[in-house]
Amino acid sequence: MNLPYQAAENFLRAIDSDWSQLIDHIGACKFTTKSERDPYEALVRAVAYQQLSTKAGDAILKKLLNHYGHFPAPQHLIATSFDDLRAVGFSGRKIETLYGIANAAISGLVPSQVIAENMSNETLIQQITTIKGIGQWTVEMMLMFTLARMDVLPADDFGIVEGYKRLKKLETAPKRKEMAEIARAWSPYRTVASWYLWQVPK
Repeated sequence: MNLPYQAAENFLRAIDSDWSQLIDHIGACKFTTKSERDPYEALVRAVAYQQLSTKAGDAILKKLLNHYGHFPAPQHLIATSFDDLRAVGFSGRKIETLYGIANAAISGLVPSQVIAENMSNETLIQQITTIKGIGQWTVEMMLMFTLARMDVLPADDFGIVEGYKRLKKLETAPKRKEMAEIARAWSPYRTVASWYLWQVPK
């Protein structure tokens, strides 16, 4: 039994009958982190998936890894030509973002795993969103999946917003500000709540 998630499940169940029924239907939380990836790698991977399906993002990452034979270090990414990155499948805008992430990793703007562990969510979001092309959602994915922060809810994530709309049988999905306000009641387990909303049956 995964005790940290058990506490989160019990907490979310107690919110209302919709949450209780959802957890009964989905079962135990299977949220998994990728803490072996540092923030730099997590951000590069997140850019691959921006505004794309999981399948399309997977394909781009596979080509990227095949190009180098491993995950590229920041210096290798910067040294890669624009045309080579286009051939991998990145758009021009995303390539600009990748170069920005790599330069930020070298300068320390994107912190190492050890330094990031001791920084607050707010500080990391504020610092990393100064990179052109990196929005709050991208940093929130890193907070959840790389740093294993348990109280993060990406309030403008399409899957989460749609999941909540279906859970509550709403006519229209809540906007970012409203979603963030609603989710305050799910603290300190907003990451687990996010995972469950991603699983809401279509």
